[in-house]
Amino acid sequence: MADSVMPAAFIGHGSPMNALDHNRYTAAWAAFGASVPRPRAILAISAHWYINASAVTGMPRPKTIHDFYGFPEALFAVEYPAPGDPDLAAEVTEIAKPTWVGLDLDSWGIDHGSWSVLVHMFPEADIPVVQLSINAAKPFDYHVGLAAQLHQLRERGVLIVGSGNVVHNLSRMQWNEPDAGFDWARSFDEAAVQVMTSSPGDVVDLQGHGAFGLAAPTPDHFIPLLYLAGLAAAVARPAQVLVDGCAMGSLSMTSYTLDARCDVDTTAGSGAPAVPDVPADETNM
Repeated sequence: MADSVMPAAFIGHGSPMNALDHNRYTAAWAAFGASVPRPRAILAISAHWYINASAVTGMPRPKTIHDFYGFPEALFAVEYPAPGDPDLAAEVTEIAKPTWVGLDLDSWGIDHGSWSVLVHMFPEADIPVVQLSINAAKPFDYHVGLAAQLHQLRERGVLIVGSGNVVHNLSRMQWNEPDAGFDWARSFDEAAVQVMTSSPGDVVDLQGHGAFGLAAPTPDHFIPLLYLAGLAAAVARPAQVLVDGCAMGSLSMTSYTLDARCDVDTTAGSGAPAVPDVPADETNM
């Protein structure tokens, strides 16, 4: 890895409550943030900005979006006041051509898919953050290809972070089993590990896995993984597992890095991710 190339990551963010908790997953996120050179800016691809368009936030002061319900008031009080970076937003739109990526100046900001992770990676909130939407109208190949185009930003000091979950099926979650993983969830998670650590360019083939329909009943949380896979394929290098594990039966907390030198103490804090004390049908994760 050239020292001038910024690492990249995909984070399995799980419950928004992880913003307030300290466990082995959040410890891994913090260790990654501490290990990378100080970024010029962060380009975040969050599962929670899933719209029928490709867009980037272009405002100088993005708002902190509390895009969930049914959680404790302490979570709604969290603010992540990182500045935006209109210049980076313009770079993204230029790099992506002929693909059209629009500038969003007022409708979005930094959602919890991003800030629940960044509060651990960069708690000072002093690094500019730009979010790239997930275009729900596009096939998986589009996202892998767009990621490959964005690779050059890593050579310009930009940290690219995807945030979602490889396995994300809220309808089957077992809230009383914080460290559990159903057999099908673990099988799919292991298949993703095999692809990401050997041939990330083949990530789209995971659609053919027998458990894909259960693992990703909607594709919003899976697609951010495609961005790290596309970045890895662009440089013909595999990703590395940052931390792995399943939660509540049908949620994967597995995270990956690319070109990172990061020592992670996976025993730090409790093993399980945070669980809100509310029924599953009253939350939005």
